[in-house]
Amino acid sequence: MKAYIFPGQGAQYEGMGKELYERFDLARKRFAQANDILGFDIAKIMFEGSADDLKQTRVTQPAIFLHAVITAELLGDDFKPDMLAGHSLGEFSALVAGKALSFEDGLQLVYKRAEAMQKATELVDSTMSAILNLDDETVEAVCRKIDGIVAPANYNCPGQLVISGETEAVKRANEALLEAGARRAVLLPVGGAFHSPLMEPAREELAKAIAETTFQSPMAPIYQNVTAQAETNPEKIKANLNKQLTAPVRWTQSVQQMIADGATEFIEVGPGKVLLGLLRKIDRNVKGTKAEL
Repeated sequence: MKAYIFPGQGAQYEGMGKELYERFDLARKRFAQANDILGFDIAKIMFEGSADDLKQTRVTQPAIFLHAVITAELLGDDFKPDMLAGHSLGEFSALVAGKALSFEDGLQLVYKRAEAMQKATELVDSTMSAILNLDDETVEAVCRKIDGIVAPANYNCPGQLVISGETEAVKRANEALLEAGARRAVLLPVGGAFHSPLMEPAREELAKAIAETTFQSPMAPIYQNVTAQAETNPEKIKANLNKQLTAPVRWTQSVQQMIADGATEFIEVGPGKVLLGLLRKIDRNVKGTKAEL
């Protein structure tokens, strides 16, 4: 059984999408639509912008979404998922590729999400940190004891859990986690505490937009970040999406559940190979490939 997986923020690179634009009429059509929907020339930023340009949340999220969704669409009849999943932002790419959301609605939600997250980051001094070579339970227990807001944010693979919260609380957690046996605790170059309670203002804003958007049943079950379980019911998909910004991304658990449910091949769709790298650390016996056009 084939599981198609879609990357989140961090997969961007300079010049991303230019090859798609040059090779395919469909890509040119989608980029033109995107420029209209967003109200700025995202194609130009993706093709010619610097790494710093691409790092802005309001650019990064729609850029990765566009690359992934266009690639899935160009796969045509070869795109036959038995399962779908996306890491954080990638969940929206998976929903559009899986026909639960239209391209236009998906892009509008992604841009609303990016803007809401950017605004939320400006309210509190906050950050994220990658904790390496420590079990999840220890990280969770240490976070609970720290004064201030700090919580698990991304369960990426065994031995790699990202925490998120107020900057000073995250720094205190880093020290405590190193004492508890972590090999490294690395502050990430991000502008905010994504997937933490500090994203509540963004969650509320995005929830309104999700409520006004029409969702269909996807062509294959989608394993959502919040629950790490298969879902096909549009109302439940919306409810889980509503919780996504303030809840951790359960990526390790999602991949393990897909394998338990019969996935034998994982195909990463979109820029980079971040998720294939995580897959090898979750279960090196499962086949992982990159979607090729």
